[in-house]
Amino acid sequence: MPQLYHLPVSPACRTIRLLLGEKGIEPALFEERAWERREDFLRLNPAAEIPVLVEDDGLVVPGFWPLVEYLDEKYPDPSLLPTEAADRVEARRVADWFATKFAAEVSEPLIYEKVTKRFLSVSSGGGGPEMAVVRAALHNIRYHLDYVCYLMESRTWLAGDEISIADLVAAAHFSCLDYVGDVPWRQYEGAKEWYVRIKSRPAFRTLLADHVAGMPPPRAYANLDF
Repeated sequence: MPQLYHLPVSPACRTIRLLLGEKGIEPALFEERAWERREDFLRLNPAAEIPVLVEDDGLVVPGFWPLVEYLDEKYPDPSLLPTEAADRVEARRVADWFATKFAAEVSEPLIYEKVTKRFLSVSSGGGGPEMAVVRAALHNIRYHLDYVCYLMESRTWLAGDEISIADLVAAAHFSCLDYVGDVPWRQYEGAKEWYVRIKSRPAFRTLLADHVAGMPPPRAYANLDF
């Protein structure tokens, strides 16, 4: 059984868990607080970043994008990248929108302020959230939800007619924010309908069972009808 070093409220880790789930692979999960820089973990990934996958044969695959490419190449059925070149470009573009732009403007600041800082020492930047940062991120999420609604006006999934890596990356980010109750779904019906569909997929079940110690999710987090 492959081993995945991860954190529950990490969009990158959740993307890999969704990708594994879509391919029917159930890894053993090991929670890793990468900022603690454990010596054994540094041997796996000197960059001290998650996610990291360790295969049964000992192969270590560190890092988000290397893992995305590796899993789609090693386990091609089903592929989460379209067949046609132009469609693959679009899937990668939308995936990168969320992995880069959405992350910088919304998910990274919110998760750091509302989750990560709870586990850091004061000397390492821990403590209560900076509300100015939180308010800015909550403001930014709205135009990203508008963009999801715009995409869904003419598509079945975010990058086209078939589910792709773009949907997994976006859903991983939104699910982390959903855990801390920061997604105003009711005001963005197109985005909500897309999220309900992907949230209902079997690969999503393990994410809905996640629980951060001392920080339970909102009641609607695991509900498919929310």
